[in-house]
Amino acid sequence: MEYNLTINDRTDTVHVDITGDNSFEAAVDQDEFEVSFARISDHKIAIQVNGQTFNAHVTRTDGAKVIMIDGRTFTVRDADLAEQTKTSGGKGMATAETEVTPPMPAVVILLAVAPGDRVEQGDPVVTVSAMKMETTLTAPYAGVVTSVNVAEGDKVMPGQILVDIEDQP
Repeated sequence: MEYNLTINDRTDTVHVDITGDNSFEAAVDQDEFEVSFARISDHKIAIQVNGQTFNAHVTRTDGAKVIMIDGRTFTVRDADLAEQTKTSGGKGMATAETEVTPPMPAVVILLAVAPGDRVEQGDPVVTVSAMKMETTLTAPYAGVVTSVNVAEGDKVMPGQILVDIEDQP
């Protein structure tokens, strides 16, 4: 998968291939990275990049993730989402919050819905596993499932829409 990420003030295209439940390969320009990670607590992860291990503290703020590693702070934003927000008059962030998408690279372990199913806001739709932790993704609003874009066992990435729901109050 390909992402346009703004890290601090620099935007780069990052190519990502998931290689396991807690690992992936990333390429930026000519630089390639083998990355594995493990959750330590709600905001801390251990990251190994090309054999070197770091502890990282991760928080969310203003549509970005702030990552602190060895005293250095990196603010990471999805550049494509930021552009959508600008061109839609600020509506892009609201749209992003209404999509069923995983919070981090993960593997789909359970599909709770099928096309045609009616869901209410908060109903479980997909369960994913990342860093040995299961997360159940829920319907952001009431509606009808129009498509399920993944299967159990699929590797998925943040921003990937797993289930389409047509808004029907």
